[in-house]
Amino acid sequence: MPKSLSPAIKRKPVFKISRKVFSYPYMLVLMLFVIVPTAMLLINAFIYDGEASGENFLLFFQNTVYTDILANSLLVGLLSTIICLVIGYPVAYLLSKFKHGQMLMMIFAIPMWINFLIKTRSLASIFEWLGMDLGAVSVIIGMVYIFLPMMIMPIHTTISNIDKSYVEAARDLGADGITVLFKVILPLSVPGIISGITMVFIPTISSFAITTYLGGGEVELFGDVIYNAYNHDLYGVGSVMSLFMLVFVLVASFAANRFGGENEKGGSLL
Repeated sequence: MPKSLSPAIKRKPVFKISRKVFSYPYMLVLMLFVIVPTAMLLINAFIYDGEASGENFLLFFQNTVYTDILANSLLVGLLSTIICLVIGYPVAYLLSKFKHGQMLMMIFAIPMWINFLIKTRSLASIFEWLGMDLGAVSVIIGMVYIFLPMMIMPIHTTISNIDKSYVEAARDLGADGITVLFKVILPLSVPGIISGITMVFIPTISSFAITTYLGGGEVELFGDVIYNAYNHDLYGVGSVMSLFMLVFVLVASFAANRFGGENEKGGSLL
């Protein structure tokens, strides 16, 4: 048969799955569980008695109880974060010196796999067995106990990734161990420190289960106020307080990305 008379052969389109397709489930989850709830917070924050108004913000700022609890939450979060940093940095530094430091890190990672409430209730039982009064001290101890691994892990990862040639160069120039630690290791581990501070500070000021079981009714944090506001149908004020927490998270994330993500191996030398 002549070529000009042969029927045209139609090729069936080949079905290909692009990498973009795999992002669709994540985008759907992001839309349903992040964007939509955030939009609902914004709407509820500016609605009072069914009308658009800024009354919820006035109620928040005029009520000194809310602002005082916010200040207390920041204080508790700051103290807990400082204690975690003071304990966590030496532990992370020592673990980075061991040959099998990654395996030893499992000792601190395993408690993170245990349910949050189980750890809190267990700690409360220990305090009761010791006859220790529950209050501000027990709350801070509980914060440190639960969130300490979140401080150790990013610092350990950052210190372990520091180029050893920096340390060797400092020693060749006559620096002793203390000088190497404070002039080389510490500045280069700043990204891990910032990540650890972010991962500890934000959860401590927004937590409510720890104060419920370890506070003995004497300590109330911002997370407790938000929880109680929604339980009493104060959705407007609760949404305002939730937006404040969202602002803290965004600021902390910006600081972590701005000051902690400059270099994968650490920050700049002093």
